[in-house]
Formats: sequence, structure tokens, C-alpha cells
Amino acid sequence: MLRAARPEEADALRALVERAYAGYVPLIGRRPAPMDDNYPARIVAGQATVLERDGAIAALLVLVDEPDHLYLDNIAVDPDAHHQGTGRFLLEHVVAEARRRGLPEVRLVTNEKMLRNIGIYTRFGFEEYARQEMGGYHRVLMRKRLD
Repeated sequence: MLRAARPEEADALRALVERAYAGYVPLIGRRPAPMDDNYPARIVAGQATVLERDGAIAALLVLVDEPDHLYLDNIAVDPDAHHQGTGRFLLEHVVAEARRRGLPEVRLVTNEKMLRNIGIYTRFGFEEYARQEMGGYHRVLMRKRLD
């Protein structure tokens, strides 16, 4: 079940993101930015959505409305929920949400060393449109234009 994150879940979201991104720390040589995000603020802003399964948080989406697109700031799936179609389900939700909000595309940013993620997004129909250094991170900017 997808639902808005609750204020009392901020610590659980932080812990989920720690588990989801831990394997990337040695790969990129530092903590990925989502590991240090302000989840209480995301919750208050209405930007944090969780996927709950069997009473536990299995995944997190952080979505930000921009004037001309929906920005997928973070998608974090608990490692125990990998290989169950969770990521695809969440990406389908993000696209549906952009359409519901009347936005023409979804954008995201990922680290250039996260090749697995880049592949997942590409297979889902995202295209790379730029690369930039942002805050010391080497980023790949991607978008999915909606029909």
C-alpha cells in the first residue's frame, strides 16, 4: 500500500535509506546524498511516500513538484524487497502521479557510478540529457517524457 509518510516515521525512513544505499558508499567513495537528506522536512512538505507491506516500510519515494516536471528526488527500496517488482511498481506510480498532476515529464538525477540504476531507468524509458558535477557528486540527469 502506498501512502504519505508520517512524522513519527522519519527515523524509519533514515534507516531504510541507510540500508538501501549502503552498498554505494564504497562504489562512489562517499555517502550518497539521500543518506543525509532531511526526512522530517520531506514529510512535512508532503514529499515522502512510503510503500508499506505487512506493516513495514518496504520502500520510499521522495517526489518534488517543479513547474514543468515531477522530480524524483529519491527512490529507496529495502534490500529485502529487491527482485520482487518493487522498483518497477514505484516507477509506474511516479509516471502515473506526474500524469495526474498534469506534468509532461519526470526527471531524476543519479550518480554516474550507479550504472545498475542508470540501466534500470533507461530500460524504463528514461533518457540521459546531461551530466554535471553537483556538490562534489558526478551526476547523470535523466528524464522520461510523457505522451
